[in-house]
Amino acid sequence: MNGKPLKDRLKNISHTVLSDEWARLSRYEFDYQRRDGTWNHQNREVYDRGNAVAVLPHDPARGTVLLLKQFRLPAFLNGDTAPLLEACAGVLDEDDPEACARREAREELGYQLSDMAYVCKAYSSPGSVLERIWCFTARYSPEDKVSEGGGIADEGEDIEILEVALDEAFAMIASGDIIDAKTILLLQHLKLSLIS
Repeated sequence: MNGKPLKDRLKNISHTVLSDEWARLSRYEFDYQRRDGTWNHQNREVYDRGNAVAVLPHDPARGTVLLLKQFRLPAFLNGDTAPLLEACAGVLDEDDPEACARREAREELGYQLSDMAYVCKAYSSPGSVLERIWCFTARYSPEDKVSEGGGIADEGEDIEILEVALDEAFAMIASGDIIDAKTILLLQHLKLSLIS
């Protein structure tokens, strides 16, 4: 049983779209074969807003990173009333991940990034969210600034850009000032890569 491919342990998959406005919410029903061989009927709701990218720009000469601060309704509804500090991120749309990261950095941060480095791809919340995030770091310097950034107002973006010392940003994880998972992952990766 343990060697059986997962696709052979699922059957009778059906889904119903519950909402398809800003993103799609679907209810799936399926039969799943457990490791002991018994079958069990399950249903799950899956939220699909598309795959995404996140990029953490770093200026090694000055030891700084670029972060952004923005309002996030789900965090607010969960009791986190301050805008979130985050790495630059966005939905892939039709772009490949690196091109999307560069586009989002121009739109949100106002910087043209160089030396993009792939870090990983990860699911943010695989129990209910379909989104997979490609994570990158990149280099920047003050000369790479091409606009004021701030995001696209027509898409509801109202982004404040912050340049923070890497050590200070890293300390904000422990203090609870940075609570966004992709940002924590990227800051930890960057800090560890500079140690080794």
